[in-house]
Amino acid sequence: MSDSSILRDAIFTIGGLIDEGIFKVTKNGLGLIAADRAMVAVIEFNMPATMFDEFHTDKEETIAVNMTNLVNVLKRVSGNEKLYLELKDNQLEIIMKNSSKRKFTVPLLDIKEEEIPPINELEFAARVKIKSDTLKSGIEDAEIVSDSAIFEATKDTFLLKATGDMSSTELALEKGNDALLEVSATGDVKARYPLDYLKKMIKASKLANEINLRWSKDYPMRMDFITVDKVSLSFVLAPRVSEE
Repeated sequence: MSDSSILRDAIFTIGGLIDEGIFKVTKNGLGLIAADRAMVAVIEFNMPATMFDEFHTDKEETIAVNMTNLVNVLKRVSGNEKLYLELKDNQLEIIMKNSSKRKFTVPLLDIKEEEIPPINELEFAARVKIKSDTLKSGIEDAEIVSDSAIFEATKDTFLLKATGDMSSTELALEKGNDALLEVSATGDVKARYPLDYLKKMIKASKLANEINLRWSKDYPMRMDFITVDKVSLSFVLAPRVSEE
């Protein structure tokens, strides 16, 4: 890859949620689906082969790695370096090259794929498309006053609000606002989600200017980041029982 920024930002976000990951390599590209240890969140990542200057595989391969190790290695890639990834001798070889050449080897783990909840079967009553920076600010505001936030939508409005012992905060957007690109809901749809997870997930805002949110009352929420190059990083987050 000549430009590895999207891959690095995606891996950094994923590494904040899971300790180990199994990437699948097919002729179509690179992908991962995994759940965190507490089974509160599911991550789905896909990067098409067209994002690479060169991409080749003879067969479908799996690459199981320690995510902290991979993140620390990728932090060493500078913006002007080409990044080479090669599966070799049961290791992932990572080369960074410009005027010099640096190489890391990351050992593969012997781990089995866990059973992942069927996230593609979820059905949602609310859908919102929102500017990434706006949602990021709302989540950061909510974190100041509470450890969870309520997402609420009607056919015309979107609310993100949090209430603590002494303070409260609210992000309110109506249809027609430049930051609220789409909103639709079957009635008044409300659910509460943990902010420690949301804070980690919203780091993926570096990948895309817009986020698709879908949820139902006291039901998992799906958050989709999709770049113009069709790289996608999605999360499904379990709710907390609503307190109101």
